[in-house]
Amino acid sequence: MEWRTTMGKKQTISALVYFLMICLGPLCVSAQEEKLSESDKEALLVLARKTLTQYLKDGNLPRIDEHRLSKNLRENGACFVTLLKKGSGLRGCIGIFQRTDPLYRNVMGRAIAAALQDSRFPAVTYDELKDIKLDISVLTEPENLEFTSPDDLLKKLRPLKDGVILKTRFGSSTFLPQVWEQLPDKEEFLFHLCQKHGAPGMIWKEEPDKIQVQIYQAIVFGEKEYGGPKDIK
Repeated sequence: MEWRTTMGKKQTISALVYFLMICLGPLCVSAQEEKLSESDKEALLVLARKTLTQYLKDGNLPRIDEHRLSKNLRENGACFVTLLKKGSGLRGCIGIFQRTDPLYRNVMGRAIAAALQDSRFPAVTYDELKDIKLDISVLTEPENLEFTSPDDLLKKLRPLKDGVILKTRFGSSTFLPQVWEQLPDKEEFLFHLCQKHGAPGMIWKEEPDKIQVQIYQAIVFGEKEYGGPKDIK
């Protein structure tokens, strides 16, 4: 896969690296005001793992006692869940920005969606779970980013801090904050963000008055081992 940068330099990337650009990055990118505790993060990872394990095994969801969950997890929240497979990288990544359900429920739902509904991949099977580890990104509420010109937009983007939602007449797409690790150049970041939803890569510069940009932050954490903790069934 090839693209030409705004400087006229041709670059080549593999399909795997391109998928990594879409969703992945380091496991520990923090939002500016992180409020999830380490126990909250561990609880969400365990819940996502249990949900996937049981749902892919028999089509059922694990029973959850809400009263045993912290207030943070019971509050409405938005998230992405990413699946990484040993030896091949990205295996699924699905998220939700709407805060209509408790965070823990959205994590459960996005875990299943990442496994079964990411159109880039075949559905994950139960037998694959031993070779998969989970990442969770808990999102802040998106805010509109006002700008007066393409140059002003570039100045206001904050690499490694902000995730970006870009809306054009072709649709919309997002890159999580950690995607800046793979695309540190702001113009190339926007180029690929446009292409992600089928828009021309330079539409952000050619039609700046017809696009909308929102930014958000993310608390990102993940399992340390493929297959998850050995004591989770």
